[in-house]
Amino acid sequence: MSSPAPNCTTLPAILAQQATAAAQRTALYWGDKRISYGQLQQRVQRLAAMLAATGEPGARVAVLAWNCPAFVELMYAVPAAGHILVPLNARLAAAELCDQLRRSGSRVLYADPGLLAPLRTHADFPAAIDCVALGEDYEGRLARDAGAAPPPCRAQDPAWILYTSGSTGRPKGAVLTHASFLAGLRSAALARPVEADDRYFYPFPLFHVAAHNVLLQHLYGAAVVLAPAFDAAQTLRACRELGVTTLSLAPTMIAMLLDHPDFTPADLASVRTIGYGASAMPSTLLRRLLDRTGVGLCQSYGMTELSGSVAFLTVEDHRAAAAGQDWLLGSVGRPLPAAELRIDPDSGEILVRAEQCMAGYWQDEEASAQALRGGWLHTGDIGRFDENGYLYIVDRLKDMIISGGENVASREVEEVLRRHSGVRDCAVIGLPDPRWGECVAAVTVAAPDVSDGELEAHCRAHLAGYKTPRRWLRRDALPLNAAGKVDKPLLRRAYGAPAAAPGATNP
Repeated sequence: MSSPAPNCTTLPAILAQQATAAAQRTALYWGDKRISYGQLQQRVQRLAAMLAATGEPGARVAVLAWNCPAFVELMYAVPAAGHILVPLNARLAAAELCDQLRRSGSRVLYADPGLLAPLRTHADFPAAIDCVALGEDYEGRLARDAGAAPPPCRAQDPAWILYTSGSTGRPKGAVLTHASFLAGLRSAALARPVEADDRYFYPFPLFHVAAHNVLLQHLYGAAVVLAPAFDAAQTLRACRELGVTTLSLAPTMIAMLLDHPDFTPADLASVRTIGYGASAMPSTLLRRLLDRTGVGLCQSYGMTELSGSVAFLTVEDHRAAAAGQDWLLGSVGRPLPAAELRIDPDSGEILVRAEQCMAGYWQDEEASAQALRGGWLHTGDIGRFDENGYLYIVDRLKDMIISGGENVASREVEEVLRRHSGVRDCAVIGLPDPRWGECVAAVTVAAPDVSDGELEAHCRAHLAGYKTPRRWLRRDALPLNAAGKVDKPLLRRAYGAPAAAPGATNP
């Protein structure tokens, strides 16, 4: 069980209550810098007052940055000002970012200078948006700009708009409220207990819904060790020097720790649990970790629209899997008491009813009604339960590819490919990849004088690098199933062998 948590109803209250109860306790480690709850709260209050003086309640404020303390400040300050935070994926192409800025109606953009400069030169960049470069500009405004008393926050107010990976083409903005966030945190604490003296290592981007783990730690007064990005050597060093107790990692990251030449089991001596998601845990990797360390593993199933996770494969489940019950590793665990999950009897889709479900999609009534019809969130995942209540993901109704922890919607990539005059037809699928779990593969029916390199350049001009296909496959025609639709399962079976290495010749 987690330590008792304050009875918070809004995101700003998380930080405010910890700053009152234990102002000197560490909230954030950043490199060799230690930031206390009191220090973090002072800066958040100043920023919230500045924002409240320059916009009406409900105004959208975007952030485009890699991990840094300022990002964490904005996570709290924007909702505290009565505004809505719009975290933007820093890996997206400029055209994608401009589209999300325009559709969200963001009036202010806080951005890393290196990311902001090329974005502002794009033809579709909103001219009226106020840009604040993190660093000197950001600090200067905090020091000089006058503030106003922020309006009171309400639990049902929107706090964040997080754009999904676009399972039906263009990404949609999931509206997460203060109440849905807090419900998601309470759910997570049931499966991943947090103690006030924990030191939690977070290497994933803060612009993902995974950032709810940072809020979870702060809800219980724990410290977050924020990493700029994942690096095996730096992760091991942080574990040794700071006494890290919990981490969030992908299975590939865990393997990189164990494979690092400097690794010794003593590096993880202080670690109680590692939480992972996005891909399954190979049984060989599980046994390697448990044979060499005393670390517990925990997997979760969730999504942006759920403000976190609703099912967990626990530490005890993983130990049972290592002891011989390998089938457990094919499951994403059992639902938490805070959420109702059921399988649609007609489609096999996983449906969820819980307080942590999103309010809907930003300014998209039709998509919101479709996703939340009947009072249940339709996840787009096909699943099944076994006789012991464990949930298994059978397929993705949304036809999503998960590559290196990033979601890639096949249809979005296909739409870009079809814009090329030399492409007559195409299908984008996920294929096994030894490093990334899945890689994006494009099966094309294209003119013979159009090279794969030309198609790759076309994709990179319109899509983020991780969405651009890594494997290019040619066919005279795409196979169709009995319903007349492209038979993607057949294509996956035909080309399902992992790529030998980046740049290797495709079959």
